[in-house]
Amino acid sequence: MAQDCSFDVVSQVDMQSLDNAVNQAMKEIGQRYDFKGALAEITVEAAGLKFAAQDEFKLEAMMDVLRLKMVKAGISARALTPGKLEQASKGTVRQMMAIQSGIAADKAKTIVASIKGLKLKVQAQIMGDQVRVSSPKKDELQKVIAHLRAQDFGIDLQFINMRS
Repeated sequence: MAQDCSFDVVSQVDMQSLDNAVNQAMKEIGQRYDFKGALAEITVEAAGLKFAAQDEFKLEAMMDVLRLKMVKAGISARALTPGKLEQASKGTVRQMMAIQSGIAADKAKTIVASIKGLKLKVQAQIMGDQVRVSSPKKDELQKVIAHLRAQDFGIDLQFINMRS
């Protein structure tokens, strides 16, 4: 009997790269003229990133700088989910950005249904917050990866643990 090949579909962020992107963004923000003497702060927390700024305009500018640094580090901008904008003390604003980790159950079901719609001889199963795809033929797995890259599920997908 032939051995199955498999890979995992996940949605995760390299926290070290994200931390580096945040540090680079804070360094650039600290050197910009329009931020001199203004409150501008991005902190990495367990739940996500916490933005604090003088006003909404500066908050958006900070997010733009961070997104640029994230893209340069190879992190998708979809990895962050913006939270509610809150008013803070002394007229400042703050906002939490949740870091995407894992595939939600409804998204995983959509991914599995999309894979089954290809009518290939592959098995797709949900394993916690990831989807494992297996097949006796490596070519069919590559077709699945190409198909998933072409689709838009609203989250950033990575393909890891390719086994043959």
